[in-house]
Amino acid sequence: MKRADYDLPFLLTYENVAWYDNGKVRILDRRVYPTEISFVECTSHKEVAQAITDMVTQSAGPYTAAGMGMALAAYEVKGKPEQEQLAFLKTAAETIAYARPTTANRMGKITQQCLKVGQEALAMGKDPIEAIFLSTVESLNRRYTIMDKVGQHLLSVAPKKGKVLTQCFGETIIGTFFRAAKANNYDLQVYCAETRPYLQGARLTSSCVAELGFDTTVITDNMVAYVMETKGIDLFTSAADSIARDGHIANKIGTNQIALIGQNYQVPYFVTGIPDSDKFGRQDIIIEERDPKQVLEYRGIPNTLPEVKGIYPSFDITPPSRISGIVTDKGVFSPYDLDTYFLEEQTRFY
Repeated sequence: MKRADYDLPFLLTYENVAWYDNGKVRILDRRVYPTEISFVECTSHKEVAQAITDMVTQSAGPYTAAGMGMALAAYEVKGKPEQEQLAFLKTAAETIAYARPTTANRMGKITQQCLKVGQEALAMGKDPIEAIFLSTVESLNRRYTIMDKVGQHLLSVAPKKGKVLTQCFGETIIGTFFRAAKANNYDLQVYCAETRPYLQGARLTSSCVAELGFDTTVITDNMVAYVMETKGIDLFTSAADSIARDGHIANKIGTNQIALIGQNYQVPYFVTGIPDSDKFGRQDIIIEERDPKQVLEYRGIPNTLPEVKGIYPSFDITPPSRISGIVTDKGVFSPYDLDTYFLEEQTRFY
């Protein structure tokens, strides 16, 4: 297998996302990167699910962690009767899939595929741990390969020399897009919105972009209008945690307001990702509400008096009227015409 993570930053090499080995899953702790390079070790699938819930890994990282967590679940129940192993894997598949509600549909596709692979391995007298692990690596490589196509299509709408604004951390697409831009000698200046309260844009996106050699600047989330007005942003782009067929997308909280500001300054917004076949409209998108404590403090340091309250919707929904195009593995689609994406056969993504 030719690995599709070649020439990608540290954060995006397979072993540095999530990796199963000998009864443990090791997950790079993105909550503290790049201040620290540390890994969370999980010894049960429930610990993997909790790590996903706690955002030890995020963006597309949980998809990898989910598959590795299923291999760990198979390890937890190895040597037990076949039916007991299957029952355990079925429970694990549900537990991991629903670690974060907004992406449960995508996570469920991964864990159910792992369950199927484990079941087939058991029926043939093979090791389900190895089978699920190898299937997860294959899935990971396939996803990177597909996202490389998305990155190439995003490159087609990007300026050869210009300024790009990003939001949050699009994980694989950040790597594949800027890898392609570097290979094709694009001269890009990149502005990364910091993405409060976890600062994924500041800590993760800017790290990857800078590591690939581009001029990289971090801005606070309330600087977007100023930067669009005075710095001449040519393109705003983000990934999406959910893309409904009617063109509504869910991404990190703050994405909608950047798109709204972009309309005012005539900055095109291109969303990257694979549309969800099972989400038909915004009513099908669940917005995860996280612990308000994450807004009221950072890395354990309170920012407010104890009596102050906070809210933390993890995502917001951007309507199709604020989106210039949905960039997929099949090309760039109008947000009003996503049904055509499904007319051709899809490559399995998850």
